[in-house]
This record gives sequence, structure tokens and C-alpha cells, in this order.
Amino acid sequence: MQRLAHIYRLGLKELTSLRHDSVLLLFLLYAFSVAIYMPAAGSVIGVHNASVAIVDEDHSLVSRKLGEALQPPEFQPAVTLPYDQLDQAMDSGQYTFVINIPVNFQSDLLAGRTPELQVNVDATAMSQAFMGAGYIGRIFERELLDYAKQAVQSPALLSPRALFNPNLEGGWFLAVIQIVNNITILAIVLTGTALLREREHGTLDHLLVLPLTALEIMLAKIGSNALVVVLCTWVSLEVVVKGALGVPLAGSMGLFLGVTALYLFASTALGIFLATLARSTPQFGLLAIPVIIPMLLLSGGSTPLDSMPQWLQWVMQLSPSTHFVSLGAAILFRDADASVVWPDLLALAAIGLAFFAIALARFRRSLAS
Repeated sequence: MQRLAHIYRLGLKELTSLRHDSVLLLFLLYAFSVAIYMPAAGSVIGVHNASVAIVDEDHSLVSRKLGEALQPPEFQPAVTLPYDQLDQAMDSGQYTFVINIPVNFQSDLLAGRTPELQVNVDATAMSQAFMGAGYIGRIFERELLDYAKQAVQSPALLSPRALFNPNLEGGWFLAVIQIVNNITILAIVLTGTALLREREHGTLDHLLVLPLTALEIMLAKIGSNALVVVLCTWVSLEVVVKGALGVPLAGSMGLFLGVTALYLFASTALGIFLATLARSTPQFGLLAIPVIIPMLLLSGGSTPLDSMPQWLQWVMQLSPSTHFVSLGAAILFRDADASVVWPDLLALAAIGLAFFAIALARFRRSLAS
């Protein structure tokens, strides 16, 4: 009971210290509000409002149908462009797509020949160019088959339906991934800076003369910072994600917050370990960058794990962020319960215990030196 009392009072000291740190408080407010809402509300995954021009050398019914087939919201209304301005329009970046329909295109089509048209793509608009060229190809194929009456009956009718997010809005997924990323950053930064702040102010030496152990000091820092991040996560999910963005989270909020606390146990221990290696806050920031960036980019939130090399997939299984991303998607989007996600829960707990043991050993060694 005495140890619990020590941890409780040390935790209150950590919360009081955080309350007087205006910079970290502003960072917390930004990380769980603006930094989530703006990317999710402004993100467009796919083709949206792409500019198109058509060089119509055929002036036929087919060429007009092809131009009219490119409709909002994927494309802007097609603009007619003279042939001698094609190169200039592409070089200036005025249009993402410039389509050149040659002379006798309709007559060749009706004659059974396979006429060609040219789609010029401004590849500097990379995501729009790659996906938009595919969109244009499928739209034109449908229009030409319909006009030429050459549509072939498909042996099977495919009717895809999205069980979650039927309109495939990328912001819904991005909002949750932003929360996961911000939790990772804050878990490492808050605990690391808290330890270094005490060392720089000399208060860590004061704690050493008290009847406190390294385990009690470390648990207090992990517990207090984890409590702050879990509360911020809950408020952000309710107010920003569900309220402002209108994302219908299907899963259990309690289970996700419990998983978040378990993830924070691992990531805050990693923050303390990095803080024991650094001698100043700027040095800690430099150490944290090569740790945080791979955790964010290679955890499966930005790029699916299946698209990575096999050896990298194995390596990332040692990162707690990989399992947290998987757990977050399964719980919040697919309404999975503990009986479904227990392998990731077990892996996350094992990684957390390993990180905690390593960080505690390093912390004890740093106090003794």
C-alpha cells in the first residue's frame, strides 16, 4: 500500500507539472483537435475535380459523347482546346488531362476498326494522374461499347458493396489513423520530456534522497501521462471524429480506450528509455525522430503491411504501433471484441512488458551513475 501511495503522489506531481507547462498543453490541444480535423476533412483519396481539356479533331457525335461522359465530382467540365495549344497547355500545367480525338475516329469505329485516341497526362499531379487515367479509360470504354453496340454479356454480375463507409470517404479512416499517430508521438514525447525536465531542473536528485524506487518513479510517469492521453483520446473521438467529422464508429469505445492504455504502457516505456540515453531535451528530440517516423510510416496505417517486403513485415511485428493500428481498425470499424483481437492484444502486452523491463533496467543504471 505504501508503494501505491508513493506512485499516486508522484503521479499527482506529474499532472501538476504538466498543468503548468503551457507549451505541452497547447500541443495536446492541437494534436487532438486541429491536427485530426484538418487532414480528415480536407483529404481526398482518389480523383476529385480534375481539370480536363479535349482537342476534338473529329467533331462527331462520338467525340461529343466522350467529352460529356467526364462528369463532376471526379472531373471538371471538359474544355475544348485547339490542337496548336495542346503542348503549351500541358507545359504550363493548366490541365491535368488533355485528350486528343483524331480525325475519322467515329467512322473508323463504325467500320469495325480499332481507332486510337491520345490521353496526355500531367504526371506531376501524381495521385490524380495515376488514378484519373484509369478512370478515363474505363469511362471511354463503356461509352464506346455502348455506342458501337458491342457490349458482351458478362458471365457473372459483380455488385460490390462496402459494408462500412459506403461512399469510401478517405477522411473516415484518416481521422482514426491521425489519432493513432498522435498517441504515438505524445506518449514518447510527454514521458521523455518529463524525465529530462526533472533532470535539467535538479528535481530528480531530490527524488533520489526520498524513500522511492526507480520502479515507483517510472510507474508514476507512465501512469500520469497515459491517463492524460487516454482522456484526450476519448474526448477527441467523441467530439472531433464522431461529432465534427460524423464518422460512425461501430465498435466499443471502452475496449478501444483499454487497448490505448495498453499501447501507452509500451510506448511511454520507450520514451523513458530514449530519455535515459539523452542528456538534454534537444538531444532527446533527435533520438526520437528515427524511432517515431518508422513507427508511424511502417505500422500499416499509411501503407498496408502486405505491400511491404516480407522481412520488413516480420521486423514491424516487434513494434507496438503495428498491433495498435490493427486493433484500432478492428475494434472501431469492424466492431471486433476481445475474442477476435486477442492475438494482437497478447502481442502488444508482451512487447509492452519487454520495453518496460528494458527501460527500467536502463533507468536504474542511469540513476546509479
